[in-house]
Amino acid sequence: MKIGVPTEIKTLENRVSVLPGGVEVLVQDGHEVVVQAGAGLGSGYLDEAYAEAGATLLDSAEAIFEQADMIVKVKEPLEPEYDLIRKDQIVFTYFHFAASEPLTRAMIRSGCTAIAYETIETANGHLPLLTPMSEVAGRMAVQQAAKYLEKECGGKGKLLGGVPGVEPAVVIILGGGVVGTNAAKIAAGMGADVTLLDISLDRLRYLDDVMPKNVKLVMSNPANVRSLAERADAILGCVLVPGGKAPKLVSRDMLGLMQPGTVLVDVAIDQGGAFETSRPTTHDEPVYEVDGILHYCVANMPGAVPVTSTRALTNATFPYLRKMANQGWLVLARTNAGFAMGLNVINGQVTYKAVAQAFDLPHTLLSDLL
Repeated sequence: MKIGVPTEIKTLENRVSVLPGGVEVLVQDGHEVVVQAGAGLGSGYLDEAYAEAGATLLDSAEAIFEQADMIVKVKEPLEPEYDLIRKDQIVFTYFHFAASEPLTRAMIRSGCTAIAYETIETANGHLPLLTPMSEVAGRMAVQQAAKYLEKECGGKGKLLGGVPGVEPAVVIILGGGVVGTNAAKIAAGMGADVTLLDISLDRLRYLDDVMPKNVKLVMSNPANVRSLAERADAILGCVLVPGGKAPKLVSRDMLGLMQPGTVLVDVAIDQGGAFETSRPTTHDEPVYEVDGILHYCVANMPGAVPVTSTRALTNATFPYLRKMANQGWLVLARTNAGFAMGLNVINGQVTYKAVAQAFDLPHTLLSDLL
């Protein structure tokens, strides 16, 4: 199989989908790997390292897409890449289809096989390829909240952890999954007054056993969110509906309950966002203000720490990439039900139910195609 690694084109996205060490293994397995020149530079990997590992370097994305049987990316294809993707080509990346109807329809038109990192599951229902970036994003969310609470950044001018004699900032975390758990650990470690909300009582019981004692655990419902929003200094949106749109937990009218300079960090923005007033932002223009409330909604937060993120991501994705290259996606899907959950669009047919529901599209049962 010929595997293509293009340079990411999302704004200030510095991650790369395959490391030189991964290239070496794939080449030893008998595959050919083509890498776009400069693809690894943002993560600290020179073209020479890819060449030494056995990759062929190509100058353009067009050449990569034209030659490769499988395209491996980090972030979803953007509009300039839509027409480069062809029928029966495998595209393996984060898609987050439910957040973008144009992307979904473009992949349907292309006839490709779109395999989404974020919906692959393990036997116990965990999301192994989403987890490492959720860990990064959860920890980064607290860093960003602390930064934008500073006065010169538009915030209230509060130190997240306070100091002796002065109370800490109040941090509200919506969602107790991987993102929220990591956010709570970091916020608590910095000394913030932390409250974490989740809709699962079992999850709250588990978190009660593992969280620091300065993390309060509350059942998530509109009344509790509204009450907590009034005293919040920062609210972190950390909810997840696998493969589907995130619920809007903070409405526009709730902004009126908050004090000016409150910071909202929407980690769920790549799935549509957890706040009604959220819209995607980029690392070069990360924040905007609505009714005096600061919104941080960067859709590729881990791209800001690519040295960490690239290694964490490829640790998780490479075993699946290698199995696909060696066995073919169809054989792997027939023998690995968790991997099969990653199949979102196949030859123009939507096979992931939450994606079909998001845009009222026909849903094809995966079993009918396998």
